[in-house]
Amino acid sequence: MTFDLPIAAAARTSGADRIINGRTGVSPGIAGRYGWAWEKYLAACANHWMPQEISMAADIALWHDPHGLTQDERLIIKRNLGFFATADSLAANNIVLGTYRHITSAQCRQYLLRQAFEEALHTHAYQYVVESLGLDEGEIFNMYNEVPSIHEKAAFLLPFIETLTDRSFRTGTPQDDQRLLRSLIAFACIMEGLFFYVGFVQVLSFGRRNKMVGAAEQYQYILRDESMHLNFGIDLINQIKLENPQLWTAEFRADLGGLLRKAVELECRYAFDTMPRGVLGLNAAMFTDYLRYIANRRCAQIGLGALYEEAGNPFPWLSEQIDLKKEKNFFETRVTEYQTGGSLEWD
Repeated sequence: MTFDLPIAAAARTSGADRIINGRTGVSPGIAGRYGWAWEKYLAACANHWMPQEISMAADIALWHDPHGLTQDERLIIKRNLGFFATADSLAANNIVLGTYRHITSAQCRQYLLRQAFEEALHTHAYQYVVESLGLDEGEIFNMYNEVPSIHEKAAFLLPFIETLTDRSFRTGTPQDDQRLLRSLIAFACIMEGLFFYVGFVQVLSFGRRNKMVGAAEQYQYILRDESMHLNFGIDLINQIKLENPQLWTAEFRADLGGLLRKAVELECRYAFDTMPRGVLGLNAAMFTDYLRYIANRRCAQIGLGALYEEAGNPFPWLSEQIDLKKEKNFFETRVTEYQTGGSLEWD
C-alpha cells in the first residue's frame, strides 16, 4: 500500500489545496492554507467531556416524584430527547458518509473527524439521559416517525443529506458545486444553526430553575459543541464562496432565503407542539420572534440580507450558557476545567 504524499504536497504548492475540488491525500493537518480549521480542531479537543461525568441523581429523583414535574414539563423533555437523538444521528451520517468525501482540505477534514466524534458523543448523552430516567426507548427514539413536527424537520433535511451521501454525486461543475454549497448551508445554518435552538432554550430553562439539572448540564456542553460546529460551518461556507464567487448568484441567494423562511416555519411548529401552554416562563409565541432573529443572524453570517424586520432576541440569558470556563465538580472528588468556552462568539 502506498500513500499519496507527493500529490498532497504538490497540491499545496500548485494552488490545488482548496476547500473543494482540490487534491486529497495524506498531509499533516497543521501545514496548509486553512490554519483557522486546525485551530478549531484544537479548541474542540480542549473542550472534551463525557456524559457519564455528569450526575443524573437529582433528575432521577425529580422525574420519579409524581409531583416533581408537570405533564407539560415532561412533554418538553421527552420531545427534545426524541428530536435531538434523531438529529445528531443524521448529523453524524452527513459528516462521515457525505461532507468528508467532498471537502479536500486536510485541515478541514481534521476538524470534521472531531465533529463526527462529538455527534456520536451527543447521541451517547441522550441515551444516557433516557436510560437514567427509565424512559421507554421505543417511544423516545421513534418520535421521528410518530410526531409530525419532528418528522417534518427531518424530512426537510433529508434531501440535502442525501445529496452529500449519494455515492454517485461529484463536485466539479457549477451546478454540482452549488448543490454542495446549498447542502452545507442547510446543514450548518439550518440544522445546527436553527433547528436546535428551541430545544436548547427549553431544556436550559429547566436548569435555570434548578430542575433537571443533570440533563440541562448535558445540553449546556452540547450547546457549546454545536456553537463551535456552527462557527466552523460558517467559515467553511464563506471560504467556498471566496474561492468560487461564481456560485453566489442572485437566483441562488433567493433560493437560500426561501429555505431559511421554511425552516423558521417548521421550527415554530415544533415550538408550539412541544409547548402547547406556557411553562418555565416561556410560551411558544416567544419563539417566533427569536427564530426570526436567529435566521437574520445566519443570513448576516453568510452574506445574505435580513429576512425579517425588527426581529429581537427574547432570550439574552442564553449567551451565558456557552461560557463553561469554570470548575465543574462532577463527583465531588473530580474537578475539571473545560477550556475556551468563554472565547466563542455567541448570538
